[in-house]
Amino acid sequence: MTTRYVQQRTSLFLYFLFLLFPSVFSRLSSNQTSIMINLSKLLNFSDSSWDATRDPCFWKGVTCSSGNSTVTGLSLSMFGLSNSNFLPDVCKIETLQLLDLSNNRLSLIPDDFVNDCGRIDGLKLLNFSQNKLVGSLPAFNGFVGLESLDLSFNSLSGNVSQQFDGLLALKSLNLSFNKFSGPLPVNLGKSLLLEKLQLSMNQFQGAIPQDIANCQNLNIIDFSGNVLDGYIPARIGDLTKLRILVLSSNKLSGDIPASISNIPTLFRFAANQNQFDGRIPSGITRYLSFLDLSYNHLTGPIPADILSQSNLQLVDLSFNQLDGSIPSSISARLLRLRLGSNKFDGSIPSSFGKLENLIYLELDDNNLTGVIPPELGSCQSLALLNLAQNGLTGSVPTVLGNLNDLQVLKLQHNRLDGEIPSEITRLQKLSILNISWNSLTGSIPSSISNLQSLAHLNLQCNNLQGPIPVTVNSMNSLLELQLGQNQLNGTIPLMPIRLQISMNLSSNHFQGAIPGTLSRLKDLEVLDLSNNNFSGDIPNSLTEMESLNQLILTNNQLSGSIPVFKPYVSLSVGGNKGLINMTATKTPQESPKKGKSVAVTVVLAVVAAVLSAGVVSIIVVSLFRRFLKVNNQQSQSGEELPPPQVIEGNLLTTNGIHRSNIDFTKAMEIAANPLNIELKTRFSTYYKATMPSGASYFVKKINWSDKIFQLGSHHKFGQELEVLGKLSNSNVMTPLAYVLSMDSAYLFYEYAEKGTLFDVLHGKLGDALDWASRYSIAVGVAQGLAFLHGYNSSPILLLDLSSQNILLKSLKEPVVGDIELHKVIDPTKSTGSLSTIAGSVGYIPPEYAYTMRVTMAGNVYSFGVVLLELLTGKPAVSEGTELVKWVLSKSAQKDRWDHILDFNISRTSPAVRGQMLAVLKIAISCVSVPPEGRPKMKSVLRLIVNAR
Repeated sequence: MTTRYVQQRTSLFLYFLFLLFPSVFSRLSSNQTSIMINLSKLLNFSDSSWDATRDPCFWKGVTCSSGNSTVTGLSLSMFGLSNSNFLPDVCKIETLQLLDLSNNRLSLIPDDFVNDCGRIDGLKLLNFSQNKLVGSLPAFNGFVGLESLDLSFNSLSGNVSQQFDGLLALKSLNLSFNKFSGPLPVNLGKSLLLEKLQLSMNQFQGAIPQDIANCQNLNIIDFSGNVLDGYIPARIGDLTKLRILVLSSNKLSGDIPASISNIPTLFRFAANQNQFDGRIPSGITRYLSFLDLSYNHLTGPIPADILSQSNLQLVDLSFNQLDGSIPSSISARLLRLRLGSNKFDGSIPSSFGKLENLIYLELDDNNLTGVIPPELGSCQSLALLNLAQNGLTGSVPTVLGNLNDLQVLKLQHNRLDGEIPSEITRLQKLSILNISWNSLTGSIPSSISNLQSLAHLNLQCNNLQGPIPVTVNSMNSLLELQLGQNQLNGTIPLMPIRLQISMNLSSNHFQGAIPGTLSRLKDLEVLDLSNNNFSGDIPNSLTEMESLNQLILTNNQLSGSIPVFKPYVSLSVGGNKGLINMTATKTPQESPKKGKSVAVTVVLAVVAAVLSAGVVSIIVVSLFRRFLKVNNQQSQSGEELPPPQVIEGNLLTTNGIHRSNIDFTKAMEIAANPLNIELKTRFSTYYKATMPSGASYFVKKINWSDKIFQLGSHHKFGQELEVLGKLSNSNVMTPLAYVLSMDSAYLFYEYAEKGTLFDVLHGKLGDALDWASRYSIAVGVAQGLAFLHGYNSSPILLLDLSSQNILLKSLKEPVVGDIELHKVIDPTKSTGSLSTIAGSVGYIPPEYAYTMRVTMAGNVYSFGVVLLELLTGKPAVSEGTELVKWVLSKSAQKDRWDHILDFNISRTSPAVRGQMLAVLKIAISCVSVPPEGRPKMKSVLRLIVNAR
């Protein structure tokens, strides 16, 4: 018993000794230990993750063999590495099998590293993805055991030819999201083991070689987002192990090869956003689960068997020229079906009612007729139903109220009649309801308030009657309300306080006074009450609507003085005979009015009375007036708010004048007072901050604090702004400094004297913008956007491009603002709506509703809208109609393009008219519905410059 007891005590002692001093039991050779310690000195980590007093096998990211005899893996992902000088030392670890350096800031791969690590026969995985690598690709000589090489998400460029010839064991190659050009590197030396070939989002060009069929082990091919042309090789069908084939966003043309249907393992085939024509081959979905051929030029009917294959889960054939009827035989496993923007006719098959798993059904923008089949009420999984822009008739089926998971219901631009069924108001998850541009009658059901998740309600252009239900006030999620062009009457009830995007009640029969309670809508941007019977004064309280950008009151019966709105508010009040513009009547050139004479008489009498009362009374009156002035200012600005609590403030600019002028404390005092607001955009509030030196700057507060990187991520926020602060382009608004507070972020910019393009073009100075100025603005914005898209390391995209965030230093010098939003705003943390994240209404590209991605093509679309504003003089949205749709409808007749242009400008001279028509052609190409139909910004800039 004593011996066993001693043995147990000894074992326990050794166990705890091992826990306390693991290095005592390390079997790592002295050579490798020395290499690792030297490596830790080179990396110089500030924390204890690589403590030289501990066994390297227990360091963060280090993997050792069993028994800790050798180092086999280094995973240094997200270690903040920026200097590559440690890499040659890594290659001294001869037993290394895995090296992961992803998600760092490395800018180069040293030649010594390639030469030395190429001699490690056991190295199987090398990952340099998501760094800042630039330049051409090194030749990977050696690396005979390398199986996986990942260089994705960098800025590597040049051709790829023989750099991988020696990689005999390579199974996976990922070069996606770089700037490689030249032909596709599909002939990878003598490697016959390749399984994954990912070359997406580069600038590879030319045809897909037939030789790709020689790589018989391929199971993933992703060539999307390049400039490939020509046909898909017929031999693609020889790749019998292929599971995923992605060819999206290229310039491929010709037919879809029927041989694809011979690949028994093919799970996903995506060739969307190309130039394929011809018909869809029968049998192509024999083995597929996912098929995406959208945004092409495919013609003819859908083969009868295409939708019926049992494995099928997703089919997207939208934005083609397909015709005929929709097949009635459909796979019961189908989750998503998109057939929108084609030429389908006939009725919607009632067999859709059997699709219990269907989540998305989009049949919009076709020539479908007949009624909405009530069988759709059986599709219990439907989250999105889009039947807009067809010729559907009859009433809205009451059974749609059974779709408990429905979030989006779009039925606009049909010929539907009858009343809005109250059953629809049972849909608790509904976020978007659009039944506009139909022939609906009756009243808006009071039970509409049951839709507590509804963010967008659009019922405009119907024959709805009666008042707006007072219950609308309880719709706490509502961001947009479109009720224009109906026959609604009564007064405006109390509105939900979260309304933000737009409230359009135009062209109805509303009457009475405009309620002052509208001033509660602090986040509302557009308020349209035009073409009604409103009377009385414009409530002065409307000037307190902090986010209001556009107020349209035309053609009512309003009277009295027009309140003074903030300078960034676009005010339309024409057609109200009783209104008096006090700012206009106080000009010295005008002749005296009768009312003015009376006022003068009263003032003189008051002055005489004051003088007779003596000096004491004068002092009292003076003090009283000062008291009133202070109180008036406080009533406008609200409670006096303390300056924001500053967490961090940094200067970004190297300009000595700016660095000496910017005073963070003074700027934060100014930003605490709403009276200093100069202008507002969808995401930002601009304050004019005059520094003690007399220099003026914009201090911009990012409004959406719920979308900014959360506390603890300020370092990343600063890193993104450091990059933007180094940009140098006269047409880009670059940050000079920033301040982070507890709940927001403030950025400093040079002051732009003329304000926004929106205010100048659609406000009081619109007539001052002749064609020379508008053309200069178009060129300047195009130069700024082309610069951002072609930026060295990666394109800088704009989350929100509109005329409201293009600022003017002069009437010919624009600067593109809000460039940092896509970098510093995290949409996944947003409590707002998707349309808010996407940008401003009227500028959002149509594909965003499906992709939810901000892209260069999307930016080109938004720029096209800005061009149309400059050409037409019209805002992006007016009276509920988007400018793009108005222009495209007018442009269908080439001989009437003159009617699109701003006549006050185009009539100036034949030369001006010719230039405007040339730019109009460019603008229409920019707002092309399929993204691949839009030119790149570099091409847009060249075309605009050549238009004059």
